[in-house]
Amino acid sequence: MNTPAAIQPVQAAEHLSTYTVIDVRTPGEFAAGHLPGAHNIPLDHLGAALPALKTAAARRALLMVCASGNRSATACAQLADADVPATTLTGGTAAWIQQGHRVERDSTATASWPMERQVRLAAGSLVVAGLALGTRYRPARWLSAAIGSGLVFSAVTNTCGMAAVLAKLPYNQPRTADLDATLRTLGE
Repeated sequence: MNTPAAIQPVQAAEHLSTYTVIDVRTPGEFAAGHLPGAHNIPLDHLGAALPALKTAAARRALLMVCASGNRSATACAQLADADVPATTLTGGTAAWIQQGHRVERDSTATASWPMERQVRLAAGSLVVAGLALGTRYRPARWLSAAIGSGLVFSAVTNTCGMAAVLAKLPYNQPRTADLDATLRTLGE
């Protein structure tokens, strides 16, 4: 996989008006705070959004954003495979906020926990459950071993299967009307 083009938050802030900003986090994460003018297309919906993103990229450069830069780098790679150029925001919204840049919040939407926090809760709960059940039923300890192995694999490959599964939960999914409106706006 090629390394995507990247831009630091300070440069992005200086040239924000030249970008179409696409935030690939879940709707709840997006509602909690996003770059001004950003459009929300969760990473797992990127394939369906390709035609609209191609149209948007023909007008202005695409800036892909997530919480830390990992999901947006993945999005850039997927777009590059479809011949759509895109740039990732180094450090994501965390770096953007840390450097004192303004974010917009959706006061009407319910914010959910960031994906990283959801993964920590799920992984920790499964490890504890495996250990607790393992006191009565020894094979249950394999659950803890499997989760630990998955976390190691996640760190080595810079991917997260648990996040991919959690992103499919209803509270992490965009409402169809919201996603359709975003795609219409980008495709116009």
